[in-house]
Amino acid sequence: MITFGLILLLALLALSVSVTAALGVLSFSLAIFFTPIPLDRMLGDVAWQSMASESLVAIPFFVLLGEVMVRSGLAERMYAALVEWLSWLPGGTMHANIGACALFAATSGSSVATAATIGTVSIPEIKRRGYGERLFLGSLAAGGTLGILIPPSIILIIYGVLTDTSIPRLYLAGTIPGLALAVMFMLTIVVACWLRPSMSGIPPVTNWSRRIAVLPDLLPPLFIFGLVVLTIYAGIATPTEAAAFGVVGALGLAFQAGSLNLKMLQAVVEGTMRTTAMVVAIVLTSTILNFVLTFLGISKNITAFIHGLDIGPVTLMLILVAFYLVLGCFLEGMSIMLITVPIIVPVVVAAGYDTIWFGVVMTLLLEAALITPPVGVNLFVVQSVRGRGSLADVMIGAAPFVLTIMLMIGLLLVFPGIALWLPTWAYQ
Repeated sequence: MITFGLILLLALLALSVSVTAALGVLSFSLAIFFTPIPLDRMLGDVAWQSMASESLVAIPFFVLLGEVMVRSGLAERMYAALVEWLSWLPGGTMHANIGACALFAATSGSSVATAATIGTVSIPEIKRRGYGERLFLGSLAAGGTLGILIPPSIILIIYGVLTDTSIPRLYLAGTIPGLALAVMFMLTIVVACWLRPSMSGIPPVTNWSRRIAVLPDLLPPLFIFGLVVLTIYAGIATPTEAAAFGVVGALGLAFQAGSLNLKMLQAVVEGTMRTTAMVVAIVLTSTILNFVLTFLGISKNITAFIHGLDIGPVTLMLILVAFYLVLGCFLEGMSIMLITVPIIVPVVVAAGYDTIWFGVVMTLLLEAALITPPVGVNLFVVQSVRGRGSLADVMIGAAPFVLTIMLMIGLLLVFPGIALWLPTWAYQ
């Protein structure tokens, strides 16, 4: 069954069949060929129950929130303000790329939206300031990955639903590693510019009066972040309700900025519908596949097989990290999570690891997948926004940041408290 499933899945993906369709075909094929019971008659009920989860309703709200931030021009003004505050560091505007991605991630929850938005605003700075183009593009691709780790994160919502893990605890667990990774990305830029000063470019001229003048442009994303996250931990709202609060707040900010109009709202709704339909379709088919795999006992057998290898927890985790890195070269991050979580998480739990901690580690591995060739989504997003040159430039520029993500994963393996301290303290 496992051999048949792997061959079928790889063949469908090699034929450029969409992930949603590939998972659906695999689910029905396993159900038809390997069970004497008409399992397909139960799949409708399984699909309905999985889609009835209240937590999944947060996804369109967070997508809508990010769309409003982009279409209203709030994200562009935020980036300009960060240029004033961070461009004094070696690497100049590249630090604003990371800072803006971190702030925008705290409102959108999407890596693709983060990379595309900040890239659109910042790429003209390459020629204007004479930055090393490859490193600049790499900083955008890497900064965009923060969108799936810093709360609110769509990936962490889906992981929580799949593993029945507390989403607020996952958000807390992702906060410190997400902020630490943003700082490590900036240190990577500093080191790269120190080794090759020609990549530093000519930083914008600024002063304290200009920095203070643009401070109001940093308040909208901080207001939205506070509105979403603080309402969750104050016990005022669930993650889904908090996301709705965030949308209302973003619309209010757009109205105040004078950018709220019918044309903008139409573009926001269309973008939200496209993204939500894609995400929910993948979640639906992966849930059906999870049910089939569980019914066939494949997850249980794989867990028993790994236990039979008699390897320690650390060795197991190193094998899983290598496995995800290889998988990330061929599959998109969300697809990796949805395909592997039902099989891998029981093994990880049996080895004594915490599901919340592993959720952060897996998210970091999915971040690496976003900027790992040949199918790293953020690489293509940044290249698409750039609109010229070779994709290889973005790949080479992102390589140092992949190493930085691996360093962060290593720190979490050695010091799991980096992820677990905040949720443990908050819920003690």
